[in-house]
Amino acid sequence: MAKFVLNQNLPGVCDVNHQNRAGYSALMLAALTSVGQEEEDMAVVKRLFGTGDVNAKASQTGQTALMLAISHGHQDMVAALLECGADVNVQDADGATALMCASEYGRLDTVQLLLAQPSCDLTILDNEGTSALAIALEAEQDEVAALLHAHLTSNHHSFQGQPPPRSPTVKRCSDK
Repeated sequence: MAKFVLNQNLPGVCDVNHQNRAGYSALMLAALTSVGQEEEDMAVVKRLFGTGDVNAKASQTGQTALMLAISHGHQDMVAALLECGADVNVQDADGATALMCASEYGRLDTVQLLLAQPSCDLTILDNEGTSALAIALEAEQDEVAALLHAHLTSNHHSFQGQPPPRSPTVKRCSDK
């Protein structure tokens, strides 16, 4: 059914960016699910992500679909959102980024995936002046903290005193 509605592309019929009373769009709610290895289901999800704004913020918290997928542990959705152009550096109402969220929850695989994005900026601070590394240390996520520290150290000279680029390479999901 979702595939049918997405294929209609009729104005006013399917606005995947429309937010409900709680401030979440269909795209954000899809990020809270997991399709696992079901290729056809993932194709529909990618179509949804490709149709909407993957960087839209929830009206109440400022969280993005990427942050929601990370906080709920849905690695498949994280990968799909990144493939569809999700910006890893968007900050929510508290100034937190997707990397900070993954660091706090100790999601090592997700942190690795985020760090693999060329635009991932480890130097961003939240509203309290805290970095992803400090968040990982405070949450006693030692493996994540070690990875972040190693990444910061190895990339220290790469930017010659300049912060890493913040704008992602724009790419969209394929219409499968």
